[in-house]
Amino acid sequence: MKALSKTYPIWLSDIWGVVHNGVRPFASAVAALKNHRANGGTVILITNAPNTAPSVTQHLEQLGVDKTAYDNLVTSGDVTRNLIMKHGGDKTYFIGTSRDHSIFKGLDIARVSIAQAQSVVCTGLFNEVDETAGDYADSLVEMKQHNLTMICANPDKVVQKGDRLIPCAGALAEAYANIGGKVLMAGKPFTPIYDLAISKAREKLGHAIDKNQILCIGDGPQTDVKGAAELGVPCVFITDGINASDDIVAETQKAVPHANIIAHMPELDWH
Repeated sequence: MKALSKTYPIWLSDIWGVVHNGVRPFASAVAALKNHRANGGTVILITNAPNTAPSVTQHLEQLGVDKTAYDNLVTSGDVTRNLIMKHGGDKTYFIGTSRDHSIFKGLDIARVSIAQAQSVVCTGLFNEVDETAGDYADSLVEMKQHNLTMICANPDKVVQKGDRLIPCAGALAEAYANIGGKVLMAGKPFTPIYDLAISKAREKLGHAIDKNQILCIGDGPQTDVKGAAELGVPCVFITDGINASDDIVAETQKAVPHANIIAHMPELDWH
């Protein structure tokens, strides 16, 4: 990462799985980001968390992630709000936990039953500890019967929390799409969140940015790696955490053949 810092001054780094595991920060990763900034680089954190940027910033502070490790951050929640305003109508069926209600703050949106809804907003499962996507089969069928569009706030299908893997909104979105439901996705690997991240870097630097200045960092094959590939920039692939396979790099390269994985490591490290 020390060498890559000189070549790629703008880093777009994933948060969960790279900077922390939901319980504690990764010291070496935080140090690497801080060192990159000390080298004159820019760090924009980019996360599929279905919360707004202020909420994620507060969460990072609570976990003990030093603010000097990044310049700004963008979230799937911020992109989701734009999708809600464009496609959600004024009545939506909400799937997620109460901590994600902040996504509706300032929006004139009523949370109603499936039968009354004009759309579905999914930030995760109601009970991410004890439930799986399979528990929502009947609800998904009912949503399809009402021809509701699901706005998925987090394309991740699973995330590591401490030593556990918990399902995310992406798992429900996949299940809904599999029965013919319409899904609008916020977050990685889709373009809007990268456009927002690059705009934050441009604001910080005060000038236009070339793609050859950008490096993406992440642990999600179908989110971070694919997102970087779609953007047309190289990525550093973090192989620990959710990636249990010994052949994960080869498997990911096969799954995303146009990806430019220029480095891989179990944990982000400056050396």
